[in-house]
Amino acid sequence: MSERKNFWDKNAGRYDRFMRKDRAAYDEMYELIRPEVKAKTVLELATGTGLIAKNIVNAAAHIEATDASPEMIAEAKRDNRSAKLHFSVRDMFRLPYADKSFDVVIVSNALHIIPQPEKALAEIRRVLKNDGVLIAPTFTHGNSTLRGRLKLFFMKLVGFPLNSRWSSADYLAFLRQNGWTVRKSAVLKASFPLTYAECVKPAV
Repeated sequence: MSERKNFWDKNAGRYDRFMRKDRAAYDEMYELIRPEVKAKTVLELATGTGLIAKNIVNAAAHIEATDASPEMIAEAKRDNRSAKLHFSVRDMFRLPYADKSFDVVIVSNALHIIPQPEKALAEIRRVLKNDGVLIAPTFTHGNSTLRGRLKLFFMKLVGFPLNSRWSSADYLAFLRQNGWTVRKSAVLKASFPLTYAECVKPAV
């Protein structure tokens, strides 16, 4: 985890500026997420600076928003004005929450940057209620244009940790292979194709 944390800690202060180019895609994503979290208890993993959590918290009952990077969480806390939103530093592979604690788990743009994402999905399954929903939007770099591939090349040069270069179809297949039922998906236009996936918890 330390290598990833160092990259994200180092870039926490400029993360929001970097993400502005994808504001339209994120606005579309918020509209998809809000109805699914209405009056629900939500866990967000890899929240970064809290962009998603802050934009959907008014719809939710409560959000626990977590990230492995202390610097990202420090940025997130800086302008948090909601009593329903709590930020903390957590390791998504070893969460401190009880089994079946949350109605919804959100993990956005993270599964492609971590090793062994199937282990993260197993931990998500543990803390999610039996009728719970996983919302897992992810940049799918395998769908990139030539310009996108060049951009990704330079991102990797500066240390961006890309572990899975899925196409949209490959990513949805990966979720299904790990037992999740994908009940809704869409590809949003962003700097890289952003595959929105909404999943039902696998039956035990």
